[in-house]
Amino acid sequence: MRNGIEFVVYGEYALFTDPLTKLGGEKLSYQIPSYQALKGIVESIYWKPTLLIIVDEVRVMNPIRMESKGIRPLEYGGGNTLANYTYLRSPRYQVRAHFDFNLHRPDLAYDRNENKHHNILKRSLHAGGRRDIYLGTRECQAYVEPCVFGEGDGFYDNYGELHFGNMVHGLNYPDETGRNQLEVRLWNPVMRNGVIQFDRPEACSQVRVVSKMESKHFDQHSVTSADELFAQLEAEGSS
Repeated sequence: MRNGIEFVVYGEYALFTDPLTKLGGEKLSYQIPSYQALKGIVESIYWKPTLLIIVDEVRVMNPIRMESKGIRPLEYGGGNTLANYTYLRSPRYQVRAHFDFNLHRPDLAYDRNENKHHNILKRSLHAGGRRDIYLGTRECQAYVEPCVFGEGDGFYDNYGELHFGNMVHGLNYPDETGRNQLEVRLWNPVMRNGVIQFDRPEACSQVRVVSKMESKHFDQHSVTSADELFAQLEAEGSS
């Protein structure tokens, strides 16, 4: 796919928190990663406000196993409390994603250099990402490597269909929609032989407004262009 990357992400644990369990403090992971969690991983590999990351599909490689652990999270009033968090154990996913240019950012039109951004994205992936990679929450450290999507054996390759009910797809931010509000998207994912194909954000029909929000302003003084960044990476590689 044009402007696309394919990679495998894996770690010891994952916690894609079901928001229904957040209020009580006993966090429970979704059985599969949300679109927003995978988008965050791609943005940790390489992100700029010029780009709009689109996650196309994910392939679940390892069996879905849960593990409960006793945690002592900090309380806002000070001290610790005791809680049980239920994590996914030994998760491993193949991901296919690509980027489009964010047309709601006309102030960054000067930075729309498709080839340079794609090259930087691929180089950042080979380097393991430009920022920390984690699966859902920061305590779930993860690692990314390039791969060929669909290559290798997956646990659910011949499993048929699995339905996961209604769950969070992701968040709509003002700079990605042009609307001055934060929204949450819901959907009903179906895994077919280990692969989940994601609806594009604008195709999600279940959208709820969370709060009012305005997008952050970027311009040439606060953003390094793809050409300048590419030149910096070339200089670092030759030194």
